[in-house]
This record gives sequence, C-alpha cells and structure tokens, in this order.
Amino acid sequence: MKKIPNNFFLHHDVVDLAKKLIGKVLCSNINNQLVKVIITETEAYAGIEDKASHAYGGKYTNRTKTMYNEGGVSYVYLCYGIHYLFNIVYNKTGVPHAILIRGGIPFFGINTIIERRKKTIIEKKLLIGPGKLSQGLGISMLQNNISLAGDTIWLEDHQLKFNSSAIKSTPRIGIDYADEDKHLPFRFVIEPKHINL
Repeated sequence: MKKIPNNFFLHHDVVDLAKKLIGKVLCSNINNQLVKVIITETEAYAGIEDKASHAYGGKYTNRTKTMYNEGGVSYVYLCYGIHYLFNIVYNKTGVPHAILIRGGIPFFGINTIIERRKKTIIEKKLLIGPGKLSQGLGISMLQNNISLAGDTIWLEDHQLKFNSSAIKSTPRIGIDYADEDKHLPFRFVIEPKHINL
C-alpha cells in the first residue's frame, strides 16, 4: 500500500487524472471509524472553460472558492439539500479543476459502511452514486476544504490489477444545463467484476 503524494494532485490534465483515479482507494477516518473504498466511477470538471463546472466563467463564491486552492484538498457540496458530494481539487492555485467521485466498492470497514448506509447486507449498488458514496465514507460539509495529505481523508494506491480497456468513458450525468459540454466524455467507470482484489 502506498499513500498517494500531494504532487499527484497538481497535474494539469484533470480528465486524464479522472481516469487514473479508477482503481485507487479512497480512505476516510471520521469519528475514529476507518473506511476504505475502491473508486469505480469519476467525473472530471475542467474549471472556468467547462459549462458543467461550478467555476465556469471564473465564478468565485463562498461555495466555489475551495476549487481555487492548490490541488490536494477536498471540495464537498450539498446537492438538492440532501446529498453531500465529494470532489478532489486538482491543478495549481487559481485553476479550479475538480473530480467528482461518483461510485466505489467497499474495501475495508464494510460494517461501518453498511451501518452508515442504513442497510443490513452488502448490496450491489451500496456505494454507486456520489451521495451514497459520501454517506458510506461519513463525509459531510465538515470535511470540505481539508488536505488529502492528512489523516481524515486520503488516497492510497494498492496496485489493484485490471485491464485499462475495461474503463468506459461516457458523458457526465445530470448536467443538462451545460449546453454542448454535457456531451463531453468526462465520466469514467469500471464494473467491479473487472478489478482483481
């Protein structure tokens, strides 16, 4: 196991990195409960030039200011007043690129995940969907704008084996407002069966 270093988050190509996050392990230690999830679905948001991004056109608000930080911090926001969505900020300071973590599969702490999701068994789609994923990891607005180099939320590389051709690229979900940018193939997803644990 190797904790992913901070320079990983400074890369300029947010779309390439969204694909490279597939198969990495997202970890949280919240309320002294350690949980680890293999990332199976991501979406890239390319900042001021991307009509689907919260920072499109250089928008800078109390919500989006986190996106302008140096890469390697969390960006969490509340969607529909219900779901907390977890993103990772990328690139250098002032470039508001972010990657939404949309789905994953349990890797460690399954009992905690099931309890947080208010389930009694492992379901196929237990962590499929960004709101479900954040719930399973225990993530809320309290984890917005924190360093991923710390001990609350971080990424690990377990060198999990899978064929990169199994990663599918599609348009992003739920962004009909983004005009022509809604068709950009910035979503990456792999079926869990392709990952060798």
